[in-house]
Amino acid sequence: MKNGRVHPGVLGGAAAVVVCGVGAAAFALSGAADGDGSTVDGKQVASGPPTSAEVRTTARAFLAAWAEGDTAKASALTDDRAAARKALASFREDGHFTKTVLTPGRRAGADVPFKASATVAYKGRSKPFAYESELTVVRRKSDGKTLVGWRPSVVHPELREGDRLVTGEAGDPPIKAVDRDGGELTAAKYPSLGTVLDGLREKFGKEAGGKAGVELRVVRADSAKSADASAEAKAKKDDAKSTPDKTLLTLSPGTPGTLKTTFSPSLQAAAERETAKRQRASVVVLKPSTGEILAAANSTPTGFNTAFQGSLAPGSTMKVVSASMLLEKKLAGVGKKHPCPKYSTYGGWKFQNDDKFDIKGGTFRDSFARSCNTAFISQAKKLENDSLTRQAQEVFGLGRDDWSIGVSSFDGAVPVQSDAQMAASLIGQGGVRMNPLNMASVSATVKSGTFRQPYLVSPDVDDRELATAPRKMSGATLSGLRELMHHTAVAGTAVEPMSGLGSDMGAKTGSAEVDGQKKPNGWFTAYRGDLAAAAVVQQGGHGGDSAGPVVRAMLLAGG
Repeated sequence: MKNGRVHPGVLGGAAAVVVCGVGAAAFALSGAADGDGSTVDGKQVASGPPTSAEVRTTARAFLAAWAEGDTAKASALTDDRAAARKALASFREDGHFTKTVLTPGRRAGADVPFKASATVAYKGRSKPFAYESELTVVRRKSDGKTLVGWRPSVVHPELREGDRLVTGEAGDPPIKAVDRDGGELTAAKYPSLGTVLDGLREKFGKEAGGKAGVELRVVRADSAKSADASAEAKAKKDDAKSTPDKTLLTLSPGTPGTLKTTFSPSLQAAAERETAKRQRASVVVLKPSTGEILAAANSTPTGFNTAFQGSLAPGSTMKVVSASMLLEKKLAGVGKKHPCPKYSTYGGWKFQNDDKFDIKGGTFRDSFARSCNTAFISQAKKLENDSLTRQAQEVFGLGRDDWSIGVSSFDGAVPVQSDAQMAASLIGQGGVRMNPLNMASVSATVKSGTFRQPYLVSPDVDDRELATAPRKMSGATLSGLRELMHHTAVAGTAVEPMSGLGSDMGAKTGSAEVDGQKKPNGWFTAYRGDLAAAAVVQQGGHGGDSAGPVVRAMLLAGG
């Protein structure tokens, strides 16, 4: 070794190199541990965290073997030889990588970042490809040997368990997704739609009429498992709770087909702006009269799509559903007296209101507008364990696992619970889980009077059936619920975000406690005219202060 470079190893005519990165010291490929020792089976072995020399030595040896194409040697330097050997072999055979160069960067403890550059070649087409990843060196307890802690992301940061890098003809033709006005939707213009566009391509690539190109892509484990599934089974996988395959490099672009979506360019742009201003914010906007999804955005656009797939306790925004149930069961009346004490006990739990307030001699309207928890908890003893579950499923279409919006989504969950957990569900805690898409749909149902399943691609494109709810609220219940939400917007916790938005509107705030979190998640859901929106700001505190301004901006942007 000279000047920190491992001399190239040649395999199949392609040179593979590992070099030291800028700031990384050169080191030998062998070296003894100088950490503390321990005894295993009567033998003295090294123990404790790997030393800096061991980290460098192990990382360098692994990267050298990988770059040279010696998968047996490289995998032997990991703590999961079988998984590593399979993944590294796939890297060359399925990914079609040649001329691989791996450059370690500056060590940070046991972590070693590295840069990878290679040529991806397939049937006469080739392109350079570079990315960054990281490995961690660990010590094996049995013999004290230092090894690379194996995980799929070592090969590429996008890989999860069972995923592969595959170069070849794309399984799904590219698409040109357009908004409701015909303008092209791109991740560059609307960052939050990156994963959505991937999902649309996976679902509608063939229906849109495009021709597949040649690509390097991440093929997800669930996609591989379903490769031999029947056409019917694949159709039922419409909105499977999975991450779509991801294109990393295009060798031959193919011909995209055009797919029209329901997104509004002005509302999507507004959603991107509002979430970008905040940390961990997500928002969805719907058209109540049709169920069309007009906008969806997240503060971390390349991360998890909380707007569509989040599973979070919705806090007091769930009281919209709970209130509809109490009104239907005659356990509450909008203008009737209703208890709102400081505390209410049920199932062995003591519940309280925010800041321990109470309302003396107030009505249910007052309790809803101020988001009184005990007004709902006090009615738990009069309910069946499945009362809220049935209300959510039968009237609001939630938790039935049958939405088909066009990409992966979570349809909400309101499990049947008992005792204190059942009571907690009434105020959006316990086992209840929602996301902005679900809660925007709740407001849309109140506005329109009936549940219309949200969607972002017309069912006419692929003849899929949209979900329906078994029944509607009675006219009296619907009228009462609208009055409750309107009163909250003009005289309750939602006053500030809804100020000046006219008379045809209603809202509900929410704050959801999360174990181990100092501040609750802030929620807000509202409707105005033919728009319904919901937002969550994780660790945002009170919903009116954190999520409320996001929803207000969306309702204003929609005119």
